[in-house]
Amino acid sequence: MAITASMVKELRERTGAGMMDCKKALTATNGDMDQAIDYLREKGLSKAAKKASRVAAEGLVEAYVDEASKVAVLVEVNCETDFVANTDEYKGLVLSVAKHIAAHKPADVAALNEQTFEGMDKKVSEVITEAIAKIGEKIDIRRFAVYEYGNDTLGHYIHGAGKIGVLVELEGGDAEVAKDVAMHIAAANPSYLDRTQVPASELDHEKEVLAEQAKNEGKPEKIIEKMVQGRIQKFYKEICLVDQEFIKDPDKSISALLKEHNAKAKRFVRFQLGEGIEKKQEDFAAEVASFVK
Repeated sequence: MAITASMVKELRERTGAGMMDCKKALTATNGDMDQAIDYLREKGLSKAAKKASRVAAEGLVEAYVDEASKVAVLVEVNCETDFVANTDEYKGLVLSVAKHIAAHKPADVAALNEQTFEGMDKKVSEVITEAIAKIGEKIDIRRFAVYEYGNDTLGHYIHGAGKIGVLVELEGGDAEVAKDVAMHIAAANPSYLDRTQVPASELDHEKEVLAEQAKNEGKPEKIIEKMVQGRIQKFYKEICLVDQEFIKDPDKSISALLKEHNAKAKRFVRFQLGEGIEKKQEDFAAEVASFVK
Protein backbone atom coordinates (compact mmCIF):
# COMPACT_ATOMS: atom_id res chain seq x y z
CA MET A 1 0.00 0.00 0.00
CA ALA A 2 1.31 3.46 -0.91
CA ILE A 3 2.06 5.61 2.14
CA THR A 4 0.80 9.14 1.55
CA ALA A 5 1.76 12.46 3.12
CA SER A 6 -1.67 12.78 4.71
CA MET A 7 -1.26 9.37 6.40
CA VAL A 8 2.11 10.42 7.84
CA LYS A 9 0.54 13.69 8.99
CA GLU A 10 -2.32 11.95 10.77
CA LEU A 11 -0.04 9.47 12.52
CA ARG A 12 2.31 12.24 13.58
CA GLU A 13 -0.58 14.26 15.04
CA ARG A 14 -1.97 11.25 16.91
CA THR A 15 1.32 10.04 18.38
CA GLY A 16 3.76 12.95 18.47
CA ALA A 17 6.43 10.73 16.87
CA GLY A 18 8.85 12.00 14.22
CA MET A 19 7.93 12.02 10.55
CA MET A 20 10.48 9.38 9.54
CA ASP A 21 9.39 7.11 12.38
CA CYS A 22 5.75 7.56 11.32
CA LYS A 23 6.58 6.66 7.72
CA LYS A 24 8.51 3.60 8.89
CA ALA A 25 5.63 2.50 11.12
CA LEU A 26 3.08 2.85 8.33
CA THR A 27 5.32 0.98 5.92
CA ALA A 28 5.81 -1.85 8.43
CA THR A 29 2.06 -2.17 9.02
CA ASN A 30 1.00 -1.75 5.39
CA GLY A 31 -0.73 1.54 6.11
CA ASP A 32 -2.92 0.30 9.00
CA MET A 33 -3.22 3.38 11.27
CA ASP A 34 -4.11 1.54 14.50
CA GLN A 35 -1.35 -1.02 14.01
CA ALA A 36 1.11 1.77 13.23
CA ILE A 37 0.22 3.47 16.53
CA ASP A 38 0.87 0.20 18.37
CA TYR A 39 4.14 -0.21 16.45
CA LEU A 40 5.37 3.20 17.59
CA ARG A 41 4.32 2.54 21.18
CA GLU A 42 6.03 -0.85 21.20
CA LYS A 43 9.23 0.74 19.92
CA GLY A 44 8.96 3.48 22.54
CA LEU A 45 8.65 6.14 19.83
CA SER A 46 5.15 7.41 20.54
CA LYS A 47 5.04 10.50 22.71
CA ALA A 48 1.31 10.16 23.25
CA ALA A 49 -0.23 6.75 23.79
CA LYS A 50 -3.65 8.29 23.66
CA LYS A 51 -4.34 11.70 22.26
CA ALA A 52 -7.67 13.36 21.72
CA SER A 53 -8.72 14.15 18.19
CA ARG A 54 -7.74 17.61 17.04
CA VAL A 55 -10.38 20.25 17.54
CA ALA A 56 -11.74 20.80 14.05
CA ALA A 57 -14.96 22.80 14.41
CA GLU A 58 -15.81 26.10 16.01
CA GLY A 59 -18.76 26.91 18.24
CA LEU A 60 -19.47 26.56 21.93
CA VAL A 61 -19.88 23.96 24.63
CA GLU A 62 -22.39 25.33 27.18
CA ALA A 63 -23.68 24.10 30.53
CA TYR A 64 -27.00 25.02 32.08
CA VAL A 65 -28.19 23.95 35.53
CA ASP A 66 -31.80 24.36 36.69
CA GLU A 67 -31.34 23.99 40.44
CA ALA A 68 -35.09 24.18 41.13
CA SER A 69 -35.84 21.21 38.89
CA LYS A 70 -32.52 19.45 39.59
CA VAL A 71 -31.73 19.17 35.87
CA ALA A 72 -28.36 19.88 34.26
CA VAL A 73 -27.53 20.09 30.57
CA LEU A 74 -24.29 20.07 28.61
CA VAL A 75 -24.62 20.91 24.91
CA GLU A 76 -22.27 21.45 21.97
CA VAL A 77 -23.43 23.69 19.12
CA ASN A 78 -21.03 24.09 16.20
CA CYS A 79 -20.53 26.90 13.72
CA GLU A 80 -17.86 27.63 11.13
CA THR A 81 -15.75 30.39 12.65
CA ASP A 82 -14.49 31.43 16.06
CA PHE A 83 -15.57 34.98 15.26
CA VAL A 84 -19.25 33.96 15.13
CA ALA A 85 -18.88 31.74 18.21
CA ASN A 86 -17.75 34.75 20.24
CA THR A 87 -20.70 36.98 19.34
CA ASP A 88 -23.39 37.69 21.92
CA GLU A 89 -26.05 36.59 19.44
CA TYR A 90 -24.52 33.14 19.04
CA LYS A 91 -23.91 32.73 22.77
CA GLY A 92 -27.55 33.64 23.43
CA LEU A 93 -28.73 31.06 20.90
CA VAL A 94 -26.66 28.28 22.48
CA LEU A 95 -27.85 29.14 25.99
CA SER A 96 -31.48 29.16 24.83
CA VAL A 97 -30.98 25.73 23.29
CA ALA A 98 -29.54 24.46 26.58
CA LYS A 99 -32.50 25.85 28.53
CA HIS A 100 -34.96 24.26 26.09
CA ILE A 101 -33.24 20.87 26.51
CA ALA A 102 -33.44 21.18 30.30
CA ALA A 103 -37.17 21.92 30.11
CA HIS A 104 -38.14 19.29 27.52
CA LYS A 105 -35.47 16.56 27.86
CA PRO A 106 -35.47 15.25 24.26
CA ALA A 107 -34.14 11.75 23.68
CA ASP A 108 -31.60 12.81 21.06
CA VAL A 109 -30.73 15.56 18.57
CA ALA A 110 -33.27 14.30 16.02
CA ALA A 111 -36.05 14.49 18.59
CA LEU A 112 -34.82 17.90 19.76
CA ASN A 113 -35.03 19.34 16.25
CA GLU A 114 -38.68 18.27 15.97
CA GLN A 115 -39.74 19.88 19.25
CA THR A 116 -41.40 23.29 19.40
CA PHE A 117 -38.79 25.74 20.65
CA GLU A 118 -39.42 26.97 24.19
CA GLY A 119 -41.42 30.20 24.08
CA MET A 120 -41.95 30.10 20.29
CA ASP A 121 -44.34 28.58 17.76
CA LYS A 122 -41.53 27.18 15.61
CA LYS A 123 -39.61 23.93 15.67
CA VAL A 124 -36.07 23.96 17.03
CA SER A 125 -34.82 23.08 13.53
CA GLU A 126 -36.63 26.12 12.11
CA VAL A 127 -35.07 28.44 14.68
CA ILE A 128 -31.63 27.09 13.77
CA THR A 129 -32.35 27.52 10.05
CA GLU A 130 -33.33 31.15 10.64
CA ALA A 131 -30.14 31.71 12.62
CA ILE A 132 -28.10 30.25 9.76
CA ALA A 133 -29.74 32.64 7.30
CA LYS A 134 -29.13 35.62 9.57
CA ILE A 135 -25.57 34.81 10.69
CA GLY A 136 -24.43 33.39 7.36
CA GLU A 137 -22.74 30.27 8.70
CA LYS A 138 -23.72 26.65 9.09
CA ILE A 139 -24.93 25.99 12.65
CA ASP A 140 -25.34 22.49 13.99
CA ILE A 141 -26.58 21.22 17.35
CA ARG A 142 -24.13 18.36 17.56
CA ARG A 143 -24.80 16.62 20.90
CA PHE A 144 -26.05 17.08 24.43
CA ALA A 145 -26.33 15.32 27.77
CA VAL A 146 -29.08 15.68 30.39
CA TYR A 147 -28.54 14.84 34.07
CA GLU A 148 -31.53 14.67 36.41
CA TYR A 149 -29.60 14.55 39.66
CA GLY A 150 -32.28 14.55 42.38
CA ASN A 151 -30.68 14.56 45.84
CA ASP A 152 -27.15 14.16 44.49
CA THR A 153 -24.53 16.91 44.08
CA LEU A 154 -23.97 18.31 40.61
CA GLY A 155 -20.70 19.87 39.50
CA HIS A 156 -20.20 21.69 36.22
CA TYR A 157 -17.34 23.55 34.59
CA ILE A 158 -16.76 25.35 31.29
CA HIS A 159 -13.15 25.92 30.24
CA GLY A 160 -11.66 28.22 27.64
CA ALA A 161 -14.79 30.26 26.90
CA GLY A 162 -16.69 27.22 25.74
CA LYS A 163 -13.94 24.94 24.42
CA ILE A 164 -14.42 22.19 27.02
CA GLY A 165 -17.45 21.46 29.20
CA VAL A 166 -18.05 18.97 32.01
CA LEU A 167 -20.93 17.72 34.15
CA VAL A 168 -20.24 15.40 37.08
CA GLU A 169 -22.72 13.87 39.52
CA LEU A 170 -21.64 12.94 43.04
CA GLU A 171 -23.43 11.02 45.73
CA GLY A 172 -22.77 13.13 48.83
CA GLY A 173 -20.12 15.82 48.97
CA ASP A 174 -20.78 19.49 48.37
CA ALA A 175 -20.78 22.05 45.57
CA GLU A 176 -17.12 22.96 46.10
CA VAL A 177 -15.73 19.44 45.74
CA ALA A 178 -18.10 18.76 42.82
CA LYS A 179 -16.71 21.78 40.97
CA ASP A 180 -13.14 20.71 41.77
CA VAL A 181 -13.81 17.28 40.30
CA ALA A 182 -15.44 18.84 37.22
CA MET A 183 -12.38 21.05 36.71
CA HIS A 184 -10.14 18.02 37.11
CA ILE A 185 -12.11 16.10 34.47
CA ALA A 186 -11.78 19.03 32.06
CA ALA A 187 -8.00 19.02 32.49
CA ALA A 188 -7.23 15.30 32.85
CA ASN A 189 -9.77 13.91 30.35
CA PRO A 190 -10.46 10.50 31.93
CA SER A 191 -12.09 7.91 29.66
CA TYR A 192 -13.89 5.97 32.40
CA LEU A 193 -15.26 6.48 35.89
CA ASP A 194 -13.44 3.49 37.41
CA ARG A 195 -11.76 0.20 36.50
CA THR A 196 -15.02 -1.73 36.24
CA GLN A 197 -15.96 0.34 33.18
CA VAL A 198 -12.81 -0.46 31.19
CA PRO A 199 -13.75 -2.98 28.47
CA ALA A 200 -11.91 -6.31 28.68
CA SER A 201 -10.90 -5.97 25.02
CA GLU A 202 -9.20 -2.62 25.68
CA LEU A 203 -7.40 -3.99 28.73
CA ASP A 204 -6.20 -7.09 26.85
CA HIS A 205 -4.98 -4.95 23.96
CA GLU A 206 -3.04 -2.70 26.35
CA LYS A 207 -1.40 -5.73 27.99
CA GLU A 208 -0.30 -7.03 24.59
CA VAL A 209 1.25 -3.67 23.66
CA LEU A 210 3.01 -3.38 27.04
CA ALA A 211 4.36 -6.92 26.82
CA GLU A 212 5.76 -6.27 23.33
CA GLN A 213 7.19 -2.97 24.57
CA ALA A 214 9.00 -4.78 27.40
CA LYS A 215 10.37 -7.40 24.97
CA ASN A 216 11.73 -4.67 22.73
CA GLU A 217 13.43 -3.16 25.78
CA GLY A 218 15.30 -6.46 26.16
CA LYS A 219 13.59 -7.50 29.40
CA PRO A 220 13.75 -11.22 30.36
CA GLU A 221 10.56 -13.23 29.79
CA LYS A 222 10.29 -14.13 33.48
CA ILE A 223 9.85 -10.50 34.58
CA ILE A 224 7.77 -9.24 31.65
CA GLU A 225 4.47 -10.31 33.24
CA LYS A 226 5.30 -8.45 36.47
CA MET A 227 6.32 -5.38 34.47
CA VAL A 228 3.07 -5.48 32.53
CA GLN A 229 1.04 -5.67 35.75
CA GLY A 230 2.91 -2.67 37.10
CA ARG A 231 2.40 -0.66 33.95
CA ILE A 232 -1.29 -1.58 33.84
CA GLN A 233 -1.68 0.20 37.19
CA LYS A 234 -0.25 3.31 35.54
CA PHE A 235 -2.65 2.78 32.62
CA TYR A 236 -5.59 2.81 35.04
CA LYS A 237 -4.31 6.06 36.55
CA GLU A 238 -4.33 7.61 33.09
CA ILE A 239 -7.84 6.61 32.02
CA CYS A 240 -9.95 6.09 35.19
CA LEU A 241 -11.23 9.17 37.01
CA VAL A 242 -11.07 7.78 40.56
CA ASP A 243 -7.49 6.51 40.06
CA GLN A 244 -6.14 9.78 38.67
CA GLU A 245 -3.98 12.17 40.67
CA PHE A 246 -6.00 15.26 41.62
CA ILE A 247 -4.68 18.14 39.50
CA LYS A 248 -4.83 20.62 42.40
CA ASP A 249 -3.01 18.23 44.75
CA PRO A 250 -1.09 15.43 42.95
CA ASP A 251 -0.28 13.79 46.30
CA LYS A 252 -3.85 12.51 46.51
CA SER A 253 -6.06 10.59 44.13
CA ILE A 254 -9.58 11.60 43.15
CA SER A 255 -10.74 8.58 45.15
CA ALA A 256 -9.00 9.94 48.25
CA LEU A 257 -10.40 13.43 47.63
CA LEU A 258 -13.95 12.07 47.41
CA LYS A 259 -13.46 9.97 50.56
CA GLU A 260 -12.41 13.08 52.47
CA HIS A 261 -15.72 14.69 51.55
CA ASN A 262 -17.90 11.60 52.09
CA ALA A 263 -18.66 11.57 48.38
CA LYS A 264 -18.79 9.02 45.58
CA ALA A 265 -18.59 9.76 41.86
CA LYS A 266 -21.60 8.37 39.98
CA ARG A 267 -21.14 9.60 36.41
CA PHE A 268 -19.62 12.34 34.29
CA VAL A 269 -19.69 13.69 30.77
CA ARG A 270 -17.01 15.77 29.05
CA PHE A 271 -17.38 17.51 25.70
CA GLN A 272 -14.41 19.03 23.90
CA LEU A 273 -15.37 21.38 21.11
CA GLY A 274 -15.02 19.77 17.71
CA GLU A 275 -13.42 16.53 18.87
CA GLY A 276 -13.79 13.80 16.29
CA ILE A 277 -14.88 16.16 13.53
CA GLU A 278 -12.56 15.99 10.53
CA LYS A 279 -10.34 19.03 10.39
CA LYS A 280 -9.95 21.02 7.20
CA GLN A 281 -6.78 19.91 5.43
CA GLU A 282 -3.92 22.31 5.99
CA ASP A 283 -0.96 22.64 3.64
CA PHE A 284 1.12 20.27 5.74
CA ALA A 285 1.62 17.78 2.90
CA ALA A 286 4.36 19.87 1.35
CA GLU A 287 6.35 19.69 4.58
CA VAL A 288 6.36 15.91 4.68
CA ALA A 289 6.25 15.06 0.96
CA SER A 290 10.03 14.82 0.72
CA PHE A 291 10.13 12.37 3.61
CA VAL A 292 7.41 10.20 2.11
CA LYS A 293 9.24 10.12 -1.23
